[in-house]
Amino acid sequence: MNWGENKAKTLIVLLGPTGVGKTDFSISLAQALGTEIVSCDSRQIYREMRIGTAVPSPEQLGAVPHHFIGSHSIHEVYTAGKYELEALDLLDKLFQKHPVVVMTGGSGLYIDALCRGIDDFPKVEPGLRESLMQRVETEGLEVLRQELALLDPDSYNELDLKNPTA
Repeated sequence: MNWGENKAKTLIVLLGPTGVGKTDFSISLAQALGTEIVSCDSRQIYREMRIGTAVPSPEQLGAVPHHFIGSHSIHEVYTAGKYELEALDLLDKLFQKHPVVVMTGGSGLYIDALCRGIDDFPKVEPGLRESLMQRVETEGLEVLRQELALLDPDSYNELDLKNPTA
């Protein structure tokens, strides 16, 4: 991170359930601090999900610059790990302009990813999940359990072996 010339940078995180007033409070706070808002809501990030997600109104969005609101499509693969990388990159830019940035939303996993980091997950080839689920149907779960025990004994000992989607 390149967050300025050794000047303290502060990220204020407002977390809570839908409908408790986070948006209005975060806008007031951002206005008072002269800063911008980074959303950490795993549903508001999708432009196609406008119902049931309490997306800020156009007036609210116009009051203070917001980031990660309607910025991605549900047709894209998006993960907390990707959010972490994109949010860190955004904060790098925002902290060049502002000593304080406000983050608000209801997705604790996104906050944890940004504030604590998240493990890198290996890339999975397209169709692998479907192929494995088809094998569960045709060969049974026990065959896959035995294969896992041979290939990755540590995971075999940690996973819920009764759940084919774990």
